[in-house]
Amino acid sequence: MQKQREHWSSHLGFILAAAGSAIGLGTLWKFPYVTGENGGGIFVFIYILCTFLIGIPVFIAELVLGRKAQRGAVGVFATLANNSTVWKTAGWLGVASSFLIMSFYSVLAGWGLNYVFMSLSQFYKNMTAKEISGVFDILASSADITLFWHFLFTALTAAVVYRGIRQGIEYWSKFMTIGLLIILVGMCLYSTTLSGFAQGAKFILSPDLANFKPSAAIQALGLAFFTLSLGQGIMLTYGSYMRRSDDIPKTALIIGVMIVFVALLAGLMIFPIIFTFGFAPEAGPGLVFKTLPVLFAKLPGALFISTAFFVLFVFTALTSAVALIEVVAANFTDLLGWTRQKAVLVVAVSCFIFGIPSALSDTNTLFANWPAIYGKTFFATIDDIVSLWLLPIGGLMVAMFTGWSLDKQVIEEEFGEGTTLKWLFKPWFFFIRWVAPVAIVFIILQQSGLIDIDTYFGKGDHYQPVEKI
Repeated sequence: MQKQREHWSSHLGFILAAAGSAIGLGTLWKFPYVTGENGGGIFVFIYILCTFLIGIPVFIAELVLGRKAQRGAVGVFATLANNSTVWKTAGWLGVASSFLIMSFYSVLAGWGLNYVFMSLSQFYKNMTAKEISGVFDILASSADITLFWHFLFTALTAAVVYRGIRQGIEYWSKFMTIGLLIILVGMCLYSTTLSGFAQGAKFILSPDLANFKPSAAIQALGLAFFTLSLGQGIMLTYGSYMRRSDDIPKTALIIGVMIVFVALLAGLMIFPIIFTFGFAPEAGPGLVFKTLPVLFAKLPGALFISTAFFVLFVFTALTSAVALIEVVAANFTDLLGWTRQKAVLVVAVSCFIFGIPSALSDTNTLFANWPAIYGKTFFATIDDIVSLWLLPIGGLMVAMFTGWSLDKQVIEEEFGEGTTLKWLFKPWFFFIRWVAPVAIVFIILQQSGLIDIDTYFGKGDHYQPVEKI
């Protein structure tokens, strides 16, 4: 007999947990950087459209499937697709994605923990801008320090998930998600006092078609997909803990609004700082760990600003990381009958071990020849495998299964359970059946390099991108 599944204790608790899992580190560094590279406000506008017209339909689909099956990511397809090996692959892709993301995510988040500690000690005092920026290179090349913070963050994440849905994930997500929103709003209010605020706000909110590439629309769609935690098995798993009375469409729309709101706040926090001092946002960890600490050191109240930002960074990472471990652990409890405690410990230890090569990517102590053979570090390789292939393919399979394989009446009944928005089913089903699959295929083709959409619009090799700000 299947064990009674634990459910969220409240609707608000689920919203904060789901929103927290989706509001990841990409919101703090990837969104501002990609926005800066793709025309500012026009990219933001397309990102918002992609979030609500394509991302949210897939988000709803994952919640519907999870609640209907009351199982983890693999169990969803085993239950609803009569144990079909082909469709179970979609579940396994989500599990694999969450495991791989956690393995390097904890390294990145561990650096964030380290910067909280360094900010409290005011490490930037009496340092030049070059020296402050160079601290990250020293950290990344220090195997022992990076491994320590990688271990500590993994342990913190496991401790939250170990406690279960209500006492662990839901309980701590309430504090962390509300906390990160308060800190983010506070830092945005501070940014309004900077001389570059008006310029930053104009850049992120005012469309500029002259500096826009068609491929940026694909990037916006991919970013929307990533910021909603789609294709990772997270919403399939979280949906399985929902009650029958929960309103899935309404919940998804609320979470979508929250995610867009946080992304805009992140841009309005970071761009004014960058414009004030005339810096260029770097991609990836460089923006957070190299550029921003230099700028924080120039601001009054640097101790508070720097510490608050990196606490925000860690909270953001932790709310996402608990979801990543939960996806993998839930499948062990479903498929192997393990206790939650055993599953969480096994997953956490495995993620830590598999993350060691990522942690040591810049130290030359393990897989030293990896960049020479594969063209990038082990860290970047795993990131690319997940971002370019596993997430889009997993999301495509979810859309195809929902729109084409599963009985439409079953989907309609589950969609309508507990909601006052039953009229949304027809437009939602149209988007999940026709629009989402086509859009996701374009993501895969463009990001993998199989096509270059810019060449079809005369903005290929001769296109000059927007200047870095």
